[in-house]
Amino acid sequence: MRARIRSIMHDKIVTVSADDSLDTVDDIMNLGHVRHLPVVKAGELVGVVSHRDLLRASLSSISNVGLNEKKAFLNSIRIKEVMSRRLVTIGPNASVQEAAEIMADEKIGCLPVVEEGRLAGMITETDLLHHFAETGRAQRARRRTKAAKKS
Repeated sequence: MRARIRSIMHDKIVTVSADDSLDTVDDIMNLGHVRHLPVVKAGELVGVVSHRDLLRASLSSISNVGLNEKKAFLNSIRIKEVMSRRLVTIGPNASVQEAAEIMADEKIGCLPVVEEGRLAGMITETDLLHHFAETGRAQRARRRTKAAKKS
């Protein structure tokens, strides 16, 4: 049986508003050790903001700018100005293999999981790597057990 997205997705996720500042995103990403945040407006998924979006927006602050100036700069930019609006989503009953194919084809690092029109969770490339690594370990363990029983 193929693993389903529901079995590996994160269903306790933090969302941000399209009107929040990039400073808020920076704080959440640093504190939560996350690289992707779903963006909602009036409860509806409208985009995804990534760590890459944050870096791209703050490239101008790479020069000799202090922390206070960087914070002020990030505070002046709204998430809606830098987020990815082209949503690629997946349902919780889709296969993990399908998610991996979509993410590879679309060259994206996460997929919001949508069920009945509402955000139900998130799956990232790291989640997929963990799943496939664990699947591989389990298959090798079964082969070793089978080989040990034969000898």
